[in-house]
Amino acid sequence: MSLIKNSPFLVCLLILCISCTQQKVAEKPKSAIKPNVILIMADDMGYECLSSNGSLEYETPHLDQLAANGIRFTQCISQPLCTPSRVKIMTGLRNFRNYEHFGYLNPKAKTFGHLMKEAGYSTCVAGKWQLNGFYHDLPGWQDKQRPHQFGFDEYCLWQLTRKRARKDGRFIGERFADPIIEQNGEMLQPGIDAYGPDLFADFVMDFIERKKDSAFFVYYPMVLVHDPFVPTPNTEAWQDSTRRYEMDTTYFTDMMAYTDKVVKRITDKLEVLNIAENTLVIFTADNGTHRSISSETSYGIVQGGKGFTKETGVRVPLIAHWPAKIKEGFVYDGLIEFSDFFPTLAEVVNTKIDTTDGMSFYPLLNGDKDFEGREHVLVHYDPEWGRWEKDQFARNDNYKLYRDGRLFHVKKDPEEEMPLDKDALDQEAAIAFQELSVALKELPLFEQEE
Repeated sequence: MSLIKNSPFLVCLLILCISCTQQKVAEKPKSAIKPNVILIMADDMGYECLSSNGSLEYETPHLDQLAANGIRFTQCISQPLCTPSRVKIMTGLRNFRNYEHFGYLNPKAKTFGHLMKEAGYSTCVAGKWQLNGFYHDLPGWQDKQRPHQFGFDEYCLWQLTRKRARKDGRFIGERFADPIIEQNGEMLQPGIDAYGPDLFADFVMDFIERKKDSAFFVYYPMVLVHDPFVPTPNTEAWQDSTRRYEMDTTYFTDMMAYTDKVVKRITDKLEVLNIAENTLVIFTADNGTHRSISSETSYGIVQGGKGFTKETGVRVPLIAHWPAKIKEGFVYDGLIEFSDFFPTLAEVVNTKIDTTDGMSFYPLLNGDKDFEGREHVLVHYDPEWGRWEKDQFARNDNYKLYRDGRLFHVKKDPEEEMPLDKDALDQEAAIAFQELSVALKELPLFEQEE
């Protein structure tokens, strides 16, 4: 002690060491900092709608930039219709396990809201809900607490306990101009000049700002670009309040641009708050584009296929952007199924799960470009809504096999107009037919087929 006392240099060195030790204790290593997660899902937007995916008709510069600096997936397969996709992505389970009715998710289901909340995250959901069961007057369809029961601390939602009604030849309570929105148990009164997508974005950004110092999870199932195809606030027709529900497919272009604008508002907020680096932003869509929309692309005209199991009904955009992990943008051509999101989020937050039909693609998000991924995807589709027919298929990189035996080379025939002759298959197609036939056995037969 006398040596230290009589040596100013040693005293300074000791103080410096103590200071460094205290700093190391106070600061968490980067690996221990939980990432924020924002999952945005557009409504009725097929793969062909993004410029980065070949669109020549719609401008999506911000989404294209996210794709360029992140991962752009080329083979993400959803369900063909909204509720089937929503219950699949939220639970990680295929439809035959938990899809009971259109517009309904059983309150007993475990969602990624529960998953993230149990991992210590603040959670919110904003946008389109339509899961309480009001189409069928199911028990609890008026329950404003249902989003909380599914693991979300806060919500701002369209079609929670109120559905659209017709008045004077048009729908009242739509999602765009003067929308009916319920927020944390209260009915909003936004007024004639309010635009639903802006209100949802405002809610999300407010939530992010309030939770910026703790890990948060935002699930934003957008109301864009679902019909009715009507003016946005960026459209000249919007200035006339009587025209805000003037329906015309030509407005679809403006709705695509507004989708890009809304996503940019949210990601710009992350930059302002200095939390963009460790925030995983995922953008996808629930199913293909509405059938009334035809889109010009670099590979030809694509007609929307919503509701049908063909490629234009189930192939959707998918982008993942996470600067802390994805240091260089790249394209992933492997298969992704909607059941894969749940186990991926579980791995992002280092949580084990008991049951899933999905396969985590977290290694890709963590920078493993050699991730092999799935050999095939499986879709069990029983819409229970409208005139769409039930069907099942197994699909690998190139081929799709339906339950009834139809086999298509979907890379060469994306419209699925030319089923292959099973008596004249080449070696590659024959192997695919055999392997996909085995894969289909994982799906149960429909009741009338048993």
